[in-house]
Amino acid sequence: MPPNAHDDDDDSFDEIRNESGSSIYRLFREYGRKHWPQFFGGAAASILQMAMELVPAFVLAIAIDSLFFDTRAFALPLVPEAWLPEAQGAQFLLAAGLVGGSYALNTGLGWINDYMWNGFAQHFQHNVRVDSYDAMQRRELSFFDNRQTGEVMSVLNNDVNQLENFLTGDLNTIITVVVRVGGMGVVMLAINWRLALIPVAAIPILAYLSYKFRELIHPKYQRVRKSVGQMNSRLENNVGGIQTVKAYTTEPFETGRVEDASREYLDAQWDAIMARITFFPTLAITTQLSYVLVFLIGGWWVVTGSPPHPFFNGPNNAMTAGTLVLFLNYTRRFSWPMRRVGEVLNNYQYAEAAGERITGLLDLEPRVKDAPDATPLDDLEGRVEFDDVNFSYENDEGDPEQVLRDISFSVEPGEYVGLVGPTGAGKSTLMKLLLRFYDPDDGDVRIDGVDVDEVTLQSLRDSIGYVNQEPFLFYGTARDNIAYGLDDADDDEMYEAARIAGAHEFVEELPDGYDTMVGERGVKLSGGQRQRIALARAILRDPEIMILDEATSHVDNETEAVIQNNLSGMIADRTTFAIAHRLSTVRDADTILVLEDGEIVERGTHDELIDEDGMYADLWNVQVGDVEALPEEFVERTKQGYADRIDTE
Repeated sequence: MPPNAHDDDDDSFDEIRNESGSSIYRLFREYGRKHWPQFFGGAAASILQMAMELVPAFVLAIAIDSLFFDTRAFALPLVPEAWLPEAQGAQFLLAAGLVGGSYALNTGLGWINDYMWNGFAQHFQHNVRVDSYDAMQRRELSFFDNRQTGEVMSVLNNDVNQLENFLTGDLNTIITVVVRVGGMGVVMLAINWRLALIPVAAIPILAYLSYKFRELIHPKYQRVRKSVGQMNSRLENNVGGIQTVKAYTTEPFETGRVEDASREYLDAQWDAIMARITFFPTLAITTQLSYVLVFLIGGWWVVTGSPPHPFFNGPNNAMTAGTLVLFLNYTRRFSWPMRRVGEVLNNYQYAEAAGERITGLLDLEPRVKDAPDATPLDDLEGRVEFDDVNFSYENDEGDPEQVLRDISFSVEPGEYVGLVGPTGAGKSTLMKLLLRFYDPDDGDVRIDGVDVDEVTLQSLRDSIGYVNQEPFLFYGTARDNIAYGLDDADDDEMYEAARIAGAHEFVEELPDGYDTMVGERGVKLSGGQRQRIALARAILRDPEIMILDEATSHVDNETEAVIQNNLSGMIADRTTFAIAHRLSTVRDADTILVLEDGEIVERGTHDELIDEDGMYADLWNVQVGDVEALPEEFVERTKQGYADRIDTE
């Protein structure tokens, strides 16, 4: 399987999907309450706005019957007759004023509704995104091991945005539908309940169709959300590795992989679209049929003076032109929001699928977290102990794959410890256990006699300076990256940390010195420069324990010698672990631990290990170029290890 290959049939967020109850309701309950004034203000404006929509057709019906056809007296509900003008012209102007005023109020209330509702939705979205990010970043490293960046971004960006879209438009539409349909339905039932049964009868039909649509569309949108995450992962992966793509001229290959990911999204989206475009015309036919029936029955009634069937004839059920206009107007406006019910349900299912991943993430308990009685790690001396530690990673099939076996050693405060061994021996993993990036399967890791899982994570990691082989630089300036996480960093202390790390000279020569933008991931700097910036960052924090994981692997030998000389004074009084393939880096270490296949196979000083003539001595001979001195067993083992790594890749 090529590097970065991805199983498109696997959604790495399936395991955290929360399908217990409505995720939208839960998020609304937890986050909406913080902004109740905006929500209820928007809802009130929406209700009043819909009430204003009832007025024009109602006034028009009165005007037609009383002013145009003179079939009834001019009267307005709830308005005393004495308040009404007697002249028809004045009555007409009053009717026109009421229509115009209702439209003006409708517009103003619409603005208030938009202002309140969008404010509610935007703040809701902001709070959910921040909490989702916070929950994401608190996950243990193993959470990210089998997930690509694009999939994580899909939850934090696409899923959260989908919630905002639902809240901004569709939740408001629900209120609109309830108020408009309820208000118009009540008015029509009060005027002529028999004729009103025609548009009202469409409600249960539309409700049933919408229910069936919800059952059909939900799994389809889950598939869409999954495919979006996978496509984002592929795009992010390829853009991030564009230099490698160009170097190996694999543009056609990567285009093919993007095409495959996009095809999966296309197929999933098209499947959902086909269900949607089949459903919506069914709603349209139902609502349009009710409009046609109202026109046929009501129109026949007005033209002939009697209904087409005795059922519609009842006391006080006279049909006038004005009443017919009101029914037709309300039925048209009554039917349109009912057709929106399907669209709202469609968007709701989309938002629900997104919300399930968000709430699942929010509910997921980190495997590595503070114990309830965890205490800060104070007055650190720097004694480190590993006691019978075993650790396994989870492979792609979900099975444990042991990488550390029976690791035991102790380090006194201020000692300098080197960790060496073949690639994949477990050196970096060993130090990640000290940082509690992972917890061991068995055994104990202690600092100053206290198990690391009994102290707070923040105090533990604040006490340890960590520089890895491929340090991450954030988009920003060199100053930002060296002083990362320190709001009150002193410039003189920062310059001194940069000098010790061998970074001060080259940083000052950059176009804007410490204020030079280093680019995304530090792309404007060389690998060695990035390492020195990262080393300065760790030094500035002045930790009690230092972990240098191939921290100078990208610098030349001369620069490394300068850095090692500068570091000697700093690390003299603090416990330091140095992982190195260049054995010259750890030659002066107080103790060197040699790891192979997850076990410590040798330990001692440089001279002691050379005298033992074991693996360390073989590695040293490779470093100094004395290949003839290497035993055949070492050569064969190295070849086999290389072949195994190639097979794994």
